[in-house]
Amino acid sequence: MTSPAILLKAWGIHPRKSMGQHFLADPAVASAIVEKGGFSSGDTVIEIGAGLGALTIPLAAVAGHVFAVEPDDRIAGLLRNELLAAGAANVTIVVKDILACEIAPLVGGSRVPVRVAGNLPYHISSAVLLYLVERRSVVRSALLMFQKEVAERLLAGPGSKAYGRLTVLVQYSGAVEHITEVPAGAFWPRPQVDSTVVVIRFFDPPPYPAGDEGFFSRLVRAAFGKRRKMLKNALLKSDLRVEPSQILCACQQAGIDPKTRAETLGVKDLVRLSDALRESL
Repeated sequence: MTSPAILLKAWGIHPRKSMGQHFLADPAVASAIVEKGGFSSGDTVIEIGAGLGALTIPLAAVAGHVFAVEPDDRIAGLLRNELLAAGAANVTIVVKDILACEIAPLVGGSRVPVRVAGNLPYHISSAVLLYLVERRSVVRSALLMFQKEVAERLLAGPGSKAYGRLTVLVQYSGAVEHITEVPAGAFWPRPQVDSTVVVIRFFDPPPYPAGDEGFFSRLVRAAFGKRRKMLKNALLKSDLRVEPSQILCACQQAGIDPKTRAETLGVKDLVRLSDALRESL
């Protein structure tokens, strides 16, 4: 792997802070991440934010085909050269923002479900996670590198400070597993924090399926919208448009104290509450 600093300087390219560009510069770390991901020749992989190919090239060596999604056209041109030099012929570069793509048309319908991999910039990590949750019918798993703070939220349990709306929606949809830590020094430019790699293996179906997943998502957003308030007050002052009596009745049916806070409730509890409240509307 050519040093990102040397490579970008040679091409006259400066990393864009607005895109959160920090390029993985340690080939041993990249290879270890791909190895721990357990990819095989039967896999079609979408890589989000391919960058200079640090993960793309080792992914291409083990997967059937890689769709390298890179929104920065300057970087995409450089990536083409790196892939050519590495002999990675089974990679398709897609110069787009992943949030503007639909997965099935992107890879061709016969290739789904796919596996996803990527090093996600902090400013889009939550949006990408929700994007994948909504499309989990065509995504088998996602091996993703986040700033440590985001990964802690995904792995958190009820009652912890890191536990919140994103935790619930992701854990409802899949099993989250810690893979490895990546120090800030493995990147260029060096970020201010370390990173963590996790894998999300999406359920089919979820172990505690909500009767109405759209309503469940709205309820979770409402419950955590004012996380320091009691559950009944958070729901009452949300856009769910529910009456106090409906909230109290639903809490009773779900076996939940309406005076508790949302951050103390597990996924199963919130599904029960969602189903009970939806029936009362």
